[in-house]
Amino acid sequence: METISKNIQAIPLNHYILLCSIIFSIGVIGVLIRRNAIVIFMSVELMLNSVNLLLTAFSVYRGDATGQVFVFFIMALAAAEVAIGLAIIVMIYRNTNSIDINVLNRLKW
Repeated sequence: METISKNIQAIPLNHYILLCSIIFSIGVIGVLIRRNAIVIFMSVELMLNSVNLLLTAFSVYRGDATGQVFVFFIMALAAAEVAIGLAIIVMIYRNTNSIDINVLNRLKW
């Protein structure tokens, strides 16, 4: 375990911050621009993964396991979000034969 910590600390923390901000930005752009529900859920997962990577890097650099505990809870939340999100997408597809979120206006009363 200590060799992993030394390998992670060999890379400067600024590089992790830059990488995570790029990944998070790609996720935000995917949520804002795309209209496909599956791509939107994948973009949200991308944002959650960038936060997980950054929390893990901060946790290793500080020598505190609190960030890694937060990562565990975020992963559990992401798993629940995927299960519920996919169930919603399947129900939308059954009702509209499309996963385009612009078609969701048909579901209004």
